[in-house]
Amino acid sequence: MADPASPSGFPDAARYYFPNKMGRIILQAMEDVMGRNGVNAILNLARLQHLIGNYPPNNFGKDFSFDETSQLLQALDEMYGPRGGRGLARRAGHACFRYGVRDFGPMLGIADLVFRVLPLGMKLRIGFEVLAQTFNKFTDQVVRLEEDEQHFHWITERCGVCWGRHTATPCCHLTVGIVEEGLYWVSGGKNFYVEEVSCIAAGDPTCTIVVGKRPID
Repeated sequence: MADPASPSGFPDAARYYFPNKMGRIILQAMEDVMGRNGVNAILNLARLQHLIGNYPPNNFGKDFSFDETSQLLQALDEMYGPRGGRGLARRAGHACFRYGVRDFGPMLGIADLVFRVLPLGMKLRIGFEVLAQTFNKFTDQVVRLEEDEQHFHWITERCGVCWGRHTATPCCHLTVGIVEEGLYWVSGGKNFYVEEVSCIAAGDPTCTIVVGKRPID
């Protein structure tokens, strides 16, 4: 018998996942931004009522699907409009990074004082490498890094944020927010140019975020 199809049209056996811990972080971050009632409204719109008052457990079991993540973020755009949804998703991404540093930082070494006192360029490079390693190790996302003289390129080849979506413009605003907050944390409070220039949901082969190597302030 064929596997049941997931909401994105892929057979269940081919579905991809974030760990429960990351699903929980995403929902907690959204709650920080829009409150519990706001998250409940988004979960209702996304047809994810089973998560209302029942966030994933704080463990590494890979049970929070890419489908659920993209449905959640699509519902955010539907409820608040593309511009409002983008702003809220980026703010949630900032909160995701802060939760992530608390939960993942000690095991990855990025919270160590030795890391914090490195030169900025080295901190940025190591920070990106550790963040990519976190996604590649703990999730079914596939991330790689490239760089040129002026920019880092955060390239996601299998993206759980826009999974199954079809949009006119790049929509991985949650990831952009995570990257922005990571840069702010690593640099000790500086802002950088960050822009998603391609997105699988918009028909591109990868989701690519371009990051300037030098602060803009």
